[in-house]
Amino acid sequence: MPKKPRAVASAPVHNLSQGQPDASSFPRNAWSASTRRALAAAPNDAFGPGDPQGRIELRTALVDYLARVRGVRAVQERIVICAGFADALRLLFGGGVLRGTPAVEAYGLAFHRALLAADGVRTVPLGLDDRGTRTEDLAGQRGVRSVLLTPAHQFPIGGPLTPARRNAAVDWARERGGVVIEDDYDGEFRYDREPVGAVQALDPEHVVYVGSTSKSISPALRLGWMVLPERLVDPVLAVKGRRERWTSVVDQLTFADLIVSGAYDRHIRRMRQRYRERRNRLVRALADQAPHIEVAGIAAGLHAVLRLPAGTEAATLKAAAWRGVSLDGLAGFRHPDSPVHLEGLVVGYATPSDHAYAAALAALCEILPPSS
Repeated sequence: MPKKPRAVASAPVHNLSQGQPDASSFPRNAWSASTRRALAAAPNDAFGPGDPQGRIELRTALVDYLARVRGVRAVQERIVICAGFADALRLLFGGGVLRGTPAVEAYGLAFHRALLAADGVRTVPLGLDDRGTRTEDLAGQRGVRSVLLTPAHQFPIGGPLTPARRNAAVDWARERGGVVIEDDYDGEFRYDREPVGAVQALDPEHVVYVGSTSKSISPALRLGWMVLPERLVDPVLAVKGRRERWTSVVDQLTFADLIVSGAYDRHIRRMRQRYRERRNRLVRALADQAPHIEVAGIAAGLHAVLRLPAGTEAATLKAAAWRGVSLDGLAGFRHPDSPVHLEGLVVGYATPSDHAYAAALAALCEILPPSS
């Protein structure tokens, strides 16, 4: 008996989901030009079995770019190309490179926690307050040898980790012989102040720095990188195996050319301006139509958090679904064992195309709870 075709979920009328750049802004012309140049310049061996460490052209380009833009201290020998942060987690924990229980932030992607759980890795949450994740609590965690942080822009709450807490995390890693895993998921997008540098620069031997193109260009590329302590390079490569299985060599060469040619910097500047204006329009709309709603986490990134009155998040999400507005509530990001309970909406203001943004903002304001 033939199987019934799988039902395809209908797209939301207004997509304000977090974690997605504006897909209509993919730099098609610049990417095509870089692909042509990269293919013309590539040596013949580029089209053989892929090097699991990644193409030397991309690793070399990243050394300069990451130092200049994020303050990362790297050499190409310590960079391993991967398919994004989730792939980095699989390599580090699923492959047994890192052992023991990792500490994580009280609020973060449930998807990442699920990946770890699938490999039998239990996580413990750290507390969170208005100064970020309480890294000073690491000292009291028994059996913890690593910690996952989003220090430049805590996900999803927002805000950078304070200098004191950055130092506390690195000091703990040195004393414990542990590792800080730094997820720099949207470090290029800061709007109201100078960029916050990478924690990795404080101690490259105790921080694994992970970045990707998922927010800056597109998650469809599946292109990321790890800057590793020297002692972890060979173990990670052993887990990857003899050949690259996930990340396209052509995409690696293209991205390397995009960086070296300056086209990537131009794209980032253009998108930073566009997303800043999107954020400003969100803030103005809320000030006009819902001044009782507090907006947080807006100094950087591609999303904002709308703080809601206690007991209103579930009803607001139900109203959003009825109105055709796709967004997330904070409850979906809370670690099950976290002592912290917050209510709010995570609004991805980068996701809609320009022509759809005004209607999405109007629909968002309609579903917010009234002032008490």
